[in-house]
Amino acid sequence: MPYNKQEATLLQVVLDYFQNNPYLFERFAGEIVKLMDRNVTAIDVTQPSRDGGRDGIGQYRIGVEGEGIYIDFAVEAKCYGEGNSVGVRELSRLISRLRHRQFGVLVTTSYVAQQAYQEIREDQHPIIVIAGRDIVQLLMSNGLGNPHDLKNYLQFMFPLDQ
Repeated sequence: MPYNKQEATLLQVVLDYFQNNPYLFERFAGEIVKLMDRNVTAIDVTQPSRDGGRDGIGQYRIGVEGEGIYIDFAVEAKCYGEGNSVGVRELSRLISRLRHRQFGVLVTTSYVAQQAYQEIREDQHPIIVIAGRDIVQLLMSNGLGNPHDLKNYLQFMFPLDQ
């Protein structure tokens, strides 16, 4: 979760914006994954239902452009408030949907429960977690550290009337 009031305010802007539109949050989660690493070359957000249990499918490039290899990954997006953690059930669903040589990325506005996180690490599941604090730090490092600027960005990139 956020370290300070500024981070908490930014995370609340994100929560408030997407609270009634989980599908739009999935698109936002895809953008957050792209902000995390420039080697993410593509993300396709899946349809709201019958998505095979994944909110998005992406490609990650290893090596130089044109000569690298591309690894597929799955994205799971959870827009949860601070009192609601991502648990074993949600992570098990993501893990079970991974195909051979794939990894998963969990993007949540909340955090991963301790038991679920321990299982990821102890069992060495290929899962990257981008939690609430990570989201706001990525936003801040990309010039969106002001709540007003963040809200304008969200409205421009993810119009609610879609």
